[in-house]
Amino acid sequence: NIFTQQPSYFSDLDETLPTVLQVFNNILHKCGLQCGGASAEPQKLEEKVNVTPGNMPLQELKDIVLYLCDTCTTLWAFLDVFPMACQTFQKHEFCYRLASFYELAIPELESAIKKRHYEDNSVFADLWRRISHSRKKMIEAFHILINQVCLQPILE
Repeated sequence: NIFTQQPSYFSDLDETLPTVLQVFNNILHKCGLQCGGASAEPQKLEEKVNVTPGNMPLQELKDIVLYLCDTCTTLWAFLDVFPMACQTFQKHEFCYRLASFYELAIPELESAIKKRHYEDNSVFADLWRRISHSRKKMIEAFHILINQVCLQPILE
């Protein structure tokens, strides 16, 4: 693979991971679900966060779900074809950050999708399919990370 041919790509991956983590923070921010930690941006005093997945415009909810689905699928596909990257992900506490994101965002998004009234039921079906797919890919990515970082070293 390309990482074998060009080992300096590991440092590129290391530098890129904070951006990947920022994607999850951006989704939390757009949903009005602030996360703690050093990467959270301070809230402006005049800025009131009243937006939640339940009351945001439908198009915004769709955009967030599509963004999440694309991100989770890409993340899983990368780890699936290149599990050696897991060590680099772990240096950035990725398992902890992914689990925290999952706990904060997924129940809120699922609830908002279920409770919303749709003019077209195909929109509900598509959103539900995509959030379910996102959830599945997050769990599968987490499984790959745990397997590579925790279980494989014990077995070797």
